[in-house]
Amino acid sequence: MKLKGHKIIVFGLPRFDAPIESTNYTTARLLARENEVYYVENPFTVRDFMRLRKSPEYQVRKQHFSMWNSSVIDTEEPNLKIIIPPLMLSVNFLPENGLFRNALKVNEYLIRTKLKTIINARRIRDYIYINSFNFHYPGLADGLDPALTVYHCLDPMVLPFNRRHGVVSEDILVKESDVVICSSRQLYTEKKALNPSTYFVANAADLSLSVRAMNPELDVYPDIAKLKKPVIGYLGAIERRIDYDLLKVVIDLNPDKTFAMVGPVSREFVPDWFYNTSNVHVLGAVEYRHMPAVIKGFDVALIPFKKDDVSSSIFPLKLFEYLGAGKPVVSLDFNPDLADFTLDTVAYCSNAASFSKAIQDALNSDSQEAQLHRVEIAADNTWQNRVDAIAEIIYNHLAQKGKA
Repeated sequence: MKLKGHKIIVFGLPRFDAPIESTNYTTARLLARENEVYYVENPFTVRDFMRLRKSPEYQVRKQHFSMWNSSVIDTEEPNLKIIIPPLMLSVNFLPENGLFRNALKVNEYLIRTKLKTIINARRIRDYIYINSFNFHYPGLADGLDPALTVYHCLDPMVLPFNRRHGVVSEDILVKESDVVICSSRQLYTEKKALNPSTYFVANAADLSLSVRAMNPELDVYPDIAKLKKPVIGYLGAIERRIDYDLLKVVIDLNPDKTFAMVGPVSREFVPDWFYNTSNVHVLGAVEYRHMPAVIKGFDVALIPFKKDDVSSSIFPLKLFEYLGAGKPVVSLDFNPDLADFTLDTVAYCSNAASFSKAIQDALNSDSQEAQLHRVEIAADNTWQNRVDAIAEIIYNHLAQKGKA
């Protein structure tokens, strides 16, 4: 990593203690190997305060909310500190107009004041500012005077809550950032039209965790271990991206197989038949640390994302987590870019018949040699490699400004 000894402020969308590992926080943590990094988490709003004021999450943060408090939260990584922003006004319900934009400026002022308090107290100079997909606050860097501004674009905008103001806000971020880094080629193409300093660096996985699934001493996650074999598994959010119509056909074609769906459920998108089919088991969310034990229990791992304009720009983390665990993977061909990164290790299917056949082929042909080959492919797609690529892009732009 060329980028060494710099100070970096990362403004991320997830909170630092979220139960699920995030690209945003992982990027900050790995940049902190060689740099002094401050991770600013997504602020609590007044609405969050009312809902969570008695929760452990609030108790951890309550002494840090003040704009004039320069305290930070230490982490296990010595060079990574957490900054807790002040409480924000709840403004997302407002329509996209001047009133909303003025209210947003108030919120950005509150966060900016807190950051200036910490920047001055800790004498942080010539720092890099990375907005890690927190498009809700596009103008935060105005008045902070960082050496370089970076926007890390990680996903297409789909949910109504995000699209309400996010489409306008993200355009502002893309146009005004010195550098834009995108996690898919489609996002890269879209943002490149707005900012020529746009780059494509794909998502990846934490191989050090997923490879634990190959440890013979690791027990299969209990809820998976009790299921009838073979187990055809999916680990991730169970929501709108999944092609339920295709899955129904596949499941009906394979009554001898158990389909395990593990992850948080957005019930409004899940059809009733999903819960009323004898060989389908919806197991709910698990902590990220249990990922290896869950995947170890899968005989075949699935990515059944529907093929549409949204999914075509998704680089799912689970793809490389599955491969890093040595598991055969069957996926719909929702993103044509994925095959460039997985080579011959993943079956990409266009319909229910080929999807069903690929599952059976994977069960019939799996071997230790194939498992090791998948791990080798996953090893080329680690977060360490991706963050090194991001760091090099940032370093090169700093060098162009004479600030490297």
